[in-house]
Parts: sequence; structure tokens; C-alpha cells
Amino acid sequence: MLQITNASLGLRFRRQLLYWFFYDGGYINASAEGVSIRTGLELSRDPAGRMKVSNVSCQASVSRMHAAFGGTFKKVYDFLSTFITSGMRFLLNQQICPVLYHAGTVLLNSLLDTVPVRSSVDELVGIDYSLMKDPVASTSNLDMDFRGAFFPLTERNWSLPNQAVEPQLQEEERMVYVAFSEFFFDSAMESYFRAGGLQLSLVGDKVPHDLDMLLRATYFGSIVLLSPEVIDSPLKLELRVLAPPRCTIKPSGTTISVTASVTIALVPPDQPEVQLSSMTMDARLSAKMALRGKALRTQLDLRRFRIYSNHSALESLALIPLQAPLKTMLQIGVMPMLNERTWRGVQIPLPEGINFVREVVTNHAGFLTIGADLHFAKGVREVIEKNRPADVRASTAPPPSTAAV
Repeated sequence: MLQITNASLGLRFRRQLLYWFFYDGGYINASAEGVSIRTGLELSRDPAGRMKVSNVSCQASVSRMHAAFGGTFKKVYDFLSTFITSGMRFLLNQQICPVLYHAGTVLLNSLLDTVPVRSSVDELVGIDYSLMKDPVASTSNLDMDFRGAFFPLTERNWSLPNQAVEPQLQEEERMVYVAFSEFFFDSAMESYFRAGGLQLSLVGDKVPHDLDMLLRATYFGSIVLLSPEVIDSPLKLELRVLAPPRCTIKPSGTTISVTASVTIALVPPDQPEVQLSSMTMDARLSAKMALRGKALRTQLDLRRFRIYSNHSALESLALIPLQAPLKTMLQIGVMPMLNERTWRGVQIPLPEGINFVREVVTNHAGFLTIGADLHFAKGVREVIEKNRPADVRASTAPPPSTAAV
């Protein structure tokens, strides 16, 4: 809702008339006083899930109009000033609401069209930011409920059931607050799992030299029994996540639990690989969220790590010497690759030219909130002019509006 009361408006016209031998040139300086405008935007969700201005209500009036004339026939215009200013006041009253309606339903909607609704994050997954229902406006807030769900690009209609707690927003120190529940992060990890993105294979020179030597020493008894052409084959270390990781958000921090299989094998050229061992790894990662520009970024850190054998307790004991070097290998070789991907971030739905600044991240039970102020990196007029329809005059006519004459 926008309300303007008792405002003033200045207009300047240049006058040039030529009819046969009759010429009139000059100017008109007009001022409108007692301008009152009351307009409201009705927001809704369109079929694609994007916020739209569906209607504009308007009441406008101009109480007084004055005009000063100059030029060839100044005396004549001064004599007719009462009739001219009355006509100008009538026309101005009739034009205010149509102009505001056009600005809301055409120009402002062209700005909202720049908000991403369903887009790709990378070559594996996409994200759906469609609105779940119409926006709700109150005297102090505008509340919007976004879906906020990831999906594999190969399964665009797949969706994860949302069983997370409903976020509650109560802070008011920043211009905007965005809440992310555990569902947001769980859908991301399950989408990557279904897309086959949660696996890593290191072969030959990709395996750190110290770890290669330790693994060969650990499984020396198995390797020495193999044929000579297999003994010196490149070593392969494969990590494969067994189930979608799960995110837990608490006031103390955010953690991600991962269970994966670790397979160690020899890969002789032109022969089937020879498996030396297969074990299970449980890991717990801490996640730190940050908002930069329009991107939600994540920094991961390996906190807990444990490997064990599914076959026997005796084999699990034999794996204890591998715990420390494998953890070091994950921290040095794997975590930087994960963080390179997660630090690229996921775009938050904002119109073009608007970014977040002065971000504050707060953890709660089951969700986290990010508060920020808005920074207009581009002028709204610039963005609207760039994205406005080619023929804005072809827009639908405005509904009847109230204008006092």
C-alpha cells in the first residue's frame, strides 16, 4: 500500500503551433497542489509459482492547479487560464491511476520475471523455488512460502517428502529474513545421491604416496599371494555413499552424517581389478552457512571419522591403523573438492540487480535463519527497461479507478 497526501507536482510544457501564417510559440509552467494518491498492489502466485502483481487499486485526486504562460500570445492564455487549468487538472486526474496500473502490472511484473523459480544448480541437480501459496501481506511484513527443494535433473518430477519442522521467523532487525529447514539440505543431498554424484574413485597417482605405501603394507599378506603382474599394479581407492546423507540443525551448529563404503583394490592393466578389502565408513561433517550476494554457500569440515568391517570384529581391529591416514587423506584430498563445489553456492530467488548485504546467520532447532539487508546493485529503472516487454502498450486496460475531479 502506498499513500501520498497533500503533495505537489511541477510540470513544464513547450508550446509550438503553426497553422498557415499563424504561429504561436512559448511555454507553460504548471503546478499541481493538494495531490493525493492511494494505491495498493494485490500479489498472487502465478501458475509457474512466481510472484505476480495481479491487480492495482488506485484513488487519486488533484485539488488545485496553477499555470503561468509565456510566449507569443501570453495575454490571451492568461485570459483563458481558468479554462485551461481546469482542463489540465481534469486530464491529470484521469491519467494518474492508469499510469500506476501500467507500472504495477507491466513494468513491476517484468522485474519479478527475473526471479529464478526452477533452475539448474549444476550438471546434476536443479532447485525449485516456486511459491507454495499466495504471498501474505500485513502492516509490517510480506510473508512468502517457497518450496525450496532440490531435484535430480534426470528426475525432474521427483520430490522428497517434507517431514521437517516449520521454520518460525521472529527477528526484525534486518530488511529480509530467509529460513532454511533441514528439508532444504536433505533434498539437496538426496538429489545428488540419486544423480550419482556422491562417489569418488582415486587410482594410481591420484592416491597419496604415503597412503599407497601404508595400504600396500597393511594388505601385504593378500598382495604377496597374487600373480607377479598384479602385485605392482596401480592401487585403487573408491568411496561410495551408501545412503543419502542427513542434515541436523541445532542451536549449537549444523552437522551432516554420512555412511559410505571404502573399497581398496589393485587395477592391473587390461585385467579385472582385484579387491583387497571393503569396509564401511561413518563420518560426521560440520557445516557453516554463509550468504554472499545472492548465493547461499556452505563450508564443510570433517569432525568425526570411523571405519569398520561388516565381515568380522577381528577385521575391524585390523583396520584401526588405517583410521588416522584415511582421515588425513579425506581432509587433504576429498574435503577441498567438496568445498569447491559447495562454496559455489545456490542462488537465492531475488530480482536482478538486488543483492544481500550485512548477513547474519542464526541456528535454531530444526532450521536456520539468515537475515540481511538489500543492496540495489543496479537501478530498478535500469532493470525494468532491460526486461520490459517489447510492446508494453499492448497490455490489458486497467480496471475502473477512483479519481476526484
